[in-house]
Amino acid sequence: MIVQGLPIGNEQFQIVREKNYYYDDKTLMIKEFLDLQDTAALITRPRRFGKTLNMTMLREFFDITKDSHSIFEGLKIMDTPCAVQLNSKPVLYFSFKDCAVTTSTDMLDKISREVFKEYARYYMEFHQHLDSNNPYTVIFYRTYEQLRDHTVSVNDLAASIEILIYIIFHYYHVAPILLIDEYDQPILSSYEHHYHEELKDFFASLYGSALKSNQYIDCALLTGIQRVAKESIFSKLNNIQVYTVLDKAYSGYFGLTASETEMLLQTYNLVLNQQVKEMYDGYTFGGVDIYNPWSILMYAKRKNLENYWINTSTNFLIRQALETATSSFMNRFEKLIEVGSVRVGINLETSFLELKDEYTLWGLLINSGYLKVMTLEYIPTPIATVAIPNKEVSSEFQSLVAEYTHISDQSLTVMFSYLTNGNIEEFFNIYKEIVLNCTSYYDAKENAYHMLFLGMCISLRGVYMVSSNIESGHGRSDITLKSFNDKHPNVIIEFKQGDDIAKLKEDALNQILDLKYYASLTGKTICVGLAHNKKQCDIAYTILDI
Repeated sequence: MIVQGLPIGNEQFQIVREKNYYYDDKTLMIKEFLDLQDTAALITRPRRFGKTLNMTMLREFFDITKDSHSIFEGLKIMDTPCAVQLNSKPVLYFSFKDCAVTTSTDMLDKISREVFKEYARYYMEFHQHLDSNNPYTVIFYRTYEQLRDHTVSVNDLAASIEILIYIIFHYYHVAPILLIDEYDQPILSSYEHHYHEELKDFFASLYGSALKSNQYIDCALLTGIQRVAKESIFSKLNNIQVYTVLDKAYSGYFGLTASETEMLLQTYNLVLNQQVKEMYDGYTFGGVDIYNPWSILMYAKRKNLENYWINTSTNFLIRQALETATSSFMNRFEKLIEVGSVRVGINLETSFLELKDEYTLWGLLINSGYLKVMTLEYIPTPIATVAIPNKEVSSEFQSLVAEYTHISDQSLTVMFSYLTNGNIEEFFNIYKEIVLNCTSYYDAKENAYHMLFLGMCISLRGVYMVSSNIESGHGRSDITLKSFNDKHPNVIIEFKQGDDIAKLKEDALNQILDLKYYASLTGKTICVGLAHNKKQCDIAYTILDI
């Protein structure tokens, strides 16, 4: 079989198969979907991990209005008893992944257009055969026309999915399957752009009325980042099953396994070497080692180890959370940045939108793909060791810290590059500008500057061993960067805060030298004393050859 191309930007299963794009066979997910027999389920995964492709696969397999034999020919599901269910049920499919809009009016328009697609599809199937005496038929026709003419009211739009479910059930005498992809995107956007209060009742009615109609639906499957609006959207579905990244169910179907990644790269004359693993590996879903599929596809296309994964959909939540996070969270967050992992309590079942505490915030970071769970125990609540998965995600953390400290990501990168190359004068020129422009954040506390440097150090992991307050010589240095090779110098930084910065910078440098903070290091070592007094700062340094 000749592979014509990579499915970049093509998330529709039918198109991927018909155009013979490269495809890793995930069709046994259909068997697991059937075996689990959930009335309603939610699968939570980060963005760009193949949710839409899998959801459209389910749609094409079950859709009673289609003949899907050709696009499933040769795939694993056709060798199972489940093959008899091909094109056996009506399916309602809605994707809200593009509902990232800034106003409530645009949001309602986006949703109505998505709902109209299914109304129009089924209208063409059976509108001439409906019972005109049925009051639901009258409502169906009226809603169809309003959706078509963009005149549908908010209340009618909220009830539209429930009406369509009822009509489909009574036409086919078969309960339909309801699929909603990225169901949480509209809710996340409403929070980000401050119109959630205006639409929260609409969201509750739209999802709630559709999901509570379980006497007319066979089952419902939703995907998203995490469970949100638990008390309203899911209030009628207390038994909904939520499959997070910790669950074994569906664990190998979102993202690429190691063997799938190796085979894909071989197809495009690339090798799954250590550099690729360090860049894109590191996720663990239900105990299965997973690679970011979007990044691997982009690497296969461009042949460059770059940062391709950008998870902007939940960045605003994380940024907002960091601004008001508790000292307990920030202490652990600082340790995470410093050493790459930390042990924390987590909550993946409730969203940070509902319950703003450090446990749901750690859960948000996990669900969003910023962290992986290395170990997990229940004592009695979940306690996990979490880690930054790979270098690509480390760069995202650097961006988060840059935003948290109100500094551009590029400024951090350039400034730290000067420091680690021994160009102290250029380093300090940028550093002075940062301190001058960011006094709203730098609140005259030593640990504020400490956090800045830890944020910059994220990008150095793999080149330096980054340590904070580590015991060395006769004391503890504020920050130590121990180089892993001879190409880069070691760096020791000590901070001081007070009025007399001319004296304090020398005190900081002398503290490094007098207490021999460099005792555990070998080779070229830059010792830096930094003194601060609000907008003012000064530097003293020396270079040792140990």
